[in-house]
Amino acid sequence: MSDELEGLGFDGEPFNPFAGTTGDPTGGAPETLQRTSAARQAPVTQPLAASRTAGASHIAAVAREMRTAVANAHRNALHAQMLLQARTLSQCGAALAVPATGTQLFEVVDGHIRPISVPRSLRAVPFVTTEARFKPLARSEKSRLDRDDLGRLTEGDMTGVFGPGYLQPGCNPSVKLAAGTTLLLDEVTRIELRGGSSGRGQVVASAGPLDGTPESLIAAARQVAEIFALYLGLHLCLADATFTPGDGSGDPARSEVELARPGPLRSAEIRLDVTDVDLVPRPHLRVNVEVRSGGAVAGRVLGLSLALVEKPGVPIGPARGGILPAFLGRYSAAGEQTVISEFHIAHFARGSHGIAFGPEFAHYSGRRATRVPDRGLTLVDRLVSLDGQRGKLDGASYETEYDSPADSWYYADTANASMPNMVYMETSLQSALSIGYFLGPTLSHPEAPVSLRNLGGTATVLREVDLRDKTIRQQSKLQSTTLNNGASLQSCSYTMLVDGEPFYEGETLSGYFSEAAMSNQTGLDAGRNVPTWLEQQQPRPATRTIDVAARRADPSAPLCARDHLALLDDVQVVDEGGNYGKGYLRAVRRIDPDDWFFARHFPRDPVIPGSLGVETVIQAMQEWLLDAGLGEGMSDPGFILPVGAPSTWKYRGQFLPTDGEATLEVHIKDVRRGPGRVRVTGDASMWKPGLRIYELTDIAVELREEGAQPW
Repeated sequence: MSDELEGLGFDGEPFNPFAGTTGDPTGGAPETLQRTSAARQAPVTQPLAASRTAGASHIAAVAREMRTAVANAHRNALHAQMLLQARTLSQCGAALAVPATGTQLFEVVDGHIRPISVPRSLRAVPFVTTEARFKPLARSEKSRLDRDDLGRLTEGDMTGVFGPGYLQPGCNPSVKLAAGTTLLLDEVTRIELRGGSSGRGQVVASAGPLDGTPESLIAAARQVAEIFALYLGLHLCLADATFTPGDGSGDPARSEVELARPGPLRSAEIRLDVTDVDLVPRPHLRVNVEVRSGGAVAGRVLGLSLALVEKPGVPIGPARGGILPAFLGRYSAAGEQTVISEFHIAHFARGSHGIAFGPEFAHYSGRRATRVPDRGLTLVDRLVSLDGQRGKLDGASYETEYDSPADSWYYADTANASMPNMVYMETSLQSALSIGYFLGPTLSHPEAPVSLRNLGGTATVLREVDLRDKTIRQQSKLQSTTLNNGASLQSCSYTMLVDGEPFYEGETLSGYFSEAAMSNQTGLDAGRNVPTWLEQQQPRPATRTIDVAARRADPSAPLCARDHLALLDDVQVVDEGGNYGKGYLRAVRRIDPDDWFFARHFPRDPVIPGSLGVETVIQAMQEWLLDAGLGEGMSDPGFILPVGAPSTWKYRGQFLPTDGEATLEVHIKDVRRGPGRVRVTGDASMWKPGLRIYELTDIAVELREEGAQPW
């Protein structure tokens, strides 16, 4: 243990509270201490009254010394403990800011600064996963800002500095860098969207003279935080806002300041480390900032939060009936004024439904209700236009947008050459169904808790396209709404476009179900337990196993789904088996209640996304295609979604966190070969324990070499 503590900076010493006293101030000193103390005392020669006065003064001084020594020992012990924690957390990829011994500490609450003796909290920040990373509302190639750039930001010219994606004509006249104060920064030498100790962002800037007070450090830190907020485009989803301390909730804005070297600083390097970014309750970020001068840390500002908050009286969401009282501030990728934005979609997922869709929906906040999936599974961004009105549930048409950045988690994790099938399905269904919900099919029974479930559909890929860094435009039409006891059913059709050209189309049926309806699901076979094809065979045929986990363990293995999309560990194969005699696949996936997608789909109503169930089937088929050697001889092969091949899905149940496992089977029905291409088509089913709940018809995968001609 002594090796572990070496260098941890504990400079306390053993403390004897009775050393130097004439006895226990409370009258209860141990007899041995009294004897020892008495033996060291000189004879008493002063008068009794004077002796009593001197004794009382001495006891008070000792009490003060005891309090000071105990506080110092506690502070030193806490500092050593924090250093141990920092060492442990750093090994786990987390950060913990630890003040140096002798540092002056201050607490800041809503701008009021007061000294404190010890830090109020440990500031450990876990590293963000790729799926949970914040998606900026605009993107810029800028990574450095000179003094001229900073000057333009003080004038509110974000477009001139960061680019056309920040254009917001007629909005946010007060959103400016260092508004109403003196610009303290000289330049920004680095902006990293995914940098910092937790991967949430980092900015490095330089500043001129600072007076070294807590106020000056806070002012410089806030200006760097404003730059990163503007860089993320946090202002773009509001029409008329200002920078405000805090997260926009109205709760006190709290931070801490550490002064390691009090006094004026001739120049300073300011390092901002982002610890949180969100759009709920208002667009905001939280940061830790380190100020360095002369190569050493001069101070830190920890837990500084900054929000964009609307001015009093400025609307931020739809009014009753879904009517916009005014333009809410967000423009589409094509420059149109939108109806709802990323801000409203985030509230729909995890915030205020009243802000998201209007006051009629406010009672759904904070309870089990229909929601869009959260964080990395939120795959719709903006409602651009709506031809329809709330309460009229048939015939409405609407257009939505979804931005698909190249650094999205699913591009890194898929075995496909571009976007995986599950994102095609999710973004199309979310765009169609969210706006169907916006029109109010559940408002006839507003107090009844309802869950949204997709029941099935058919979709076709129209052309092969790489969707990285593209904005997907979707045109949807609400065909019909049927209201039944305990359920509302909606059918929609949709077409997805990129660069003005369609690439995917489909139709779907979904429902809003009461708790009673959700608890009475009977699957695809009227409640009967229908076994898999393999379980029905007598005698049971021989199987072989594709070890997917072993292949995935090799980081150089190509065409392999990983991380968030690592959905299978192995696949059983019956060669020339199945309903068509061309091959049969079976796999079992263990369901862990801690699987990442349960927290996303849906908040307060966790189920496995149906699109991920379909993706699991696709992965089994992809692994079989490779294992069968069907891609041998291809140059630079990649999996794509087959063009012109309609596929159909039907859901009659859900996989819950408590289900334990999901079983799938695939019947290979066709293998088609062409120059540089091979396509495999099959039919599939999925079971939860005792119940078949998914059925897929003509599900297909395709492997093609780069540059291969179409079929």
